[in-house]
Amino acid sequence: MTMLYPVKIVFFVTLMHSGFGFPSKETGPITDSKFSGNGETQVYWRNQAKDELQKYLKSQKIEKVARNVIFFLGDGMSIPTITAARIRQGQLNNKTGEENVLSWEKFPHVALSKTYNQDHQTPDSAGTATQFLCGIKTNSGVLGVDGSVKPKDCSSMTDKSKVTSIADWSIQKEKSVGIVTTTRITHATPGAAYANTPYRNWEVDWQLENVTNKENCPDIAKQLINDYKSSIKVLMGGGRRYFLPNNETDPVIGLNDENGRRDNRNLIEEWINDKQQRNVNYDYVWNATEFNKIDPRFTEYILGLFNSDHMSFELDKANQTVPEPTLAEMTEKAIKTLRMHDNNKGYFLLVEGGKIDWAHHFGEADLALSETIAMADAVAVADKLTSDQDTLIIVTADHAHTMTIVGYPDRGNPILGLVKNDGKVSMAKDNLPYTTIAYANGPGAIERRPRKNLTDVHTGNIICKNKVYDLPFDSKTFCIS
Repeated sequence: MTMLYPVKIVFFVTLMHSGFGFPSKETGPITDSKFSGNGETQVYWRNQAKDELQKYLKSQKIEKVARNVIFFLGDGMSIPTITAARIRQGQLNNKTGEENVLSWEKFPHVALSKTYNQDHQTPDSAGTATQFLCGIKTNSGVLGVDGSVKPKDCSSMTDKSKVTSIADWSIQKEKSVGIVTTTRITHATPGAAYANTPYRNWEVDWQLENVTNKENCPDIAKQLINDYKSSIKVLMGGGRRYFLPNNETDPVIGLNDENGRRDNRNLIEEWINDKQQRNVNYDYVWNATEFNKIDPRFTEYILGLFNSDHMSFELDKANQTVPEPTLAEMTEKAIKTLRMHDNNKGYFLLVEGGKIDWAHHFGEADLALSETIAMADAVAVADKLTSDQDTLIIVTADHAHTMTIVGYPDRGNPILGLVKNDGKVSMAKDNLPYTTIAYANGPGAIERRPRKNLTDVHTGNIICKNKVYDLPFDSKTFCIS
C-alpha cells in the first residue's frame, strides 16, 4: 500500500516554511474578475490550499489501538467511478460538480492499493474479499481458503487450507460483529467473512448437486447459520431465497420453489430458534417498515433479509411496493446495535456497497453512480456516529470496471450527458456525438460491424497505435485499477 502526498501540499509547505509570501485575502486587484460561477479567483485557490495545509499541520496522530473497526467496501468502485460519483453528487445539489467532495475524501489519510489474485491478473470479488478480510492472497473465485485450493474442486479442500477472517478474530476477542451489504448476504464479499469454500457461487445446497466430494464443501448459507448464528450479531442484506426451503412461501415472490433449499432446512427458523433457546433479544425483518421498528437498545441480534435476491438499486427504491432500507439506514442501525451490545470490548462492522459492481456489469453508469453516492451517505453516517479516538473507518474497493471518463467536457457539463466543449456538442470522427462516460466492453457494445480477428496479431502494436475496438460481451468485465 502506497501513501500519496499531494503535490500542492508539498509545494505550499515549502513556500510557507521558506518565508515566501502570497496573497491570501479577498482584497486587491486579483479579485476584481470572477473566472467562474463559483467565484474561483487566484485568492480563492490559494486560500483553499492554505486551509488544507493548516488542517493537515494541526492534525494530531492517534497512536493507539482502535476499539472499533468499520470497513466499507465499494465493490467495483474504480477511481473513475469515484470521480464521476463526486461530480454527479455535486450536480444533483445544483453545483457544477467537480469541486464536490465525497464523505470519505475528507478523511485525513489516502492511499492506493494494488489488487490481483494469486492465479489471475485481474481479480474477482471473492479472491479480493479473502485478501482484505483474511489477510492472504488467494485464487480467483474462492472464499476463505488459501492458494492450494483449486477453484470448484472440493477434493482440494482441507482443514489446513482454510483461513480465518477479521470477523473470527473479533469474535475471539469477544467483540460484537456485524455484516451489512446490498447484495445477497451469501455473496462474495460478505461470504469471505465467515465461509470457507472453493467456489463463491455455491451459496445454496442444490448448486452442489453434481459436485464430487461435496461433503467437504457445505453451501455458504449453511455455513453462516451452522457456524455463526450465535456469534455474528447483525446480518443485513438480500438473499432470502437461499435460507428458505423450496416448499416455503416467500413473503414477496410467493412459492420459493425455483431457488429454494432442497435439504428441507429453513435457516431463518433455525436462526430464530437459536435466539429463543438462548433467551436473547432479537429481530428478524424482511422489509423497511419492520426494520424501522427495531430499537437497538433492546435488540442484540438482527437478521434482515430484505429481498429474495440482491437488494434493489437505489434509484429503483422509490417505486417499490415493499420498501427496503437504504445502505445508510442499515449502517446506522448496525452501529447503534453493535455498540450497545459490544461486551465493553468494541465491534467490527463490514459494510458493502455491492450494487456498484452489478450496475457496472450491466453498463448502467447512472445506477453505479447512485450506488456510490449511497455508500458515501453511509460513510457519512458512520463518521457522524463514531469518534476518531476509538473507531477506525476504512473505505476501499476490491477491483475496478472498464468505465472511463473521456473527451474534454466543459466545467459543469452533466456527467451523464454528451460531451460539450465551449458550449457546443463535441463530435467524433464519424461526425456523431459521444458521452463523457464510456465502457470499454459490455452489453452496450456496437455490433453492427465485425471486429478484427486478433488471434495472430501482435496486439502490443495495435495498442501503441491507439486503435480502439468495441468488445461485445453479455456482461461487461472488470479492469485493473
